[in-house]
Amino acid sequence: MIKINFENMGGLVPAIIQDFKTNEVLMVAFLDEKALDLTLETGKTWFFSRSRNKYWMKGEQSGNTQEVKEVLTDCDSDALVIKVKQNGGAACHTGNRSCFYVRWENGEWVEHSEPLFDPDEVYKK
Repeated sequence: MIKINFENMGGLVPAIIQDFKTNEVLMVAFLDEKALDLTLETGKTWFFSRSRNKYWMKGEQSGNTQEVKEVLTDCDSDALVIKVKQNGGAACHTGNRSCFYVRWENGEWVEHSEPLFDPDEVYKK
């Protein structure tokens, strides 16, 4: 039986979150065993925040939740791809659809996205 290997990175595995229709990479986050269990049980993406040292469900503050459509693991069972339906349009805490909106072009990093919401308003920082 295949089991996810949480030991290689101190109890966490990286997860690439993709749009299930387009395969666009929306974000990368980390899950421990509890976050993976919550994700599989609820059908919503749950992660473990290393900086805040807590569990969080994507969209719990912004309303931009993710419905899990498919979960895959790699050949070593130490990384995941989670394909989702992105609700609310924006996966990134900056208000952009994807966290990967900055591209290397002609020797510099260039932003290629307009935020769909104002994070200062949504998160009241």
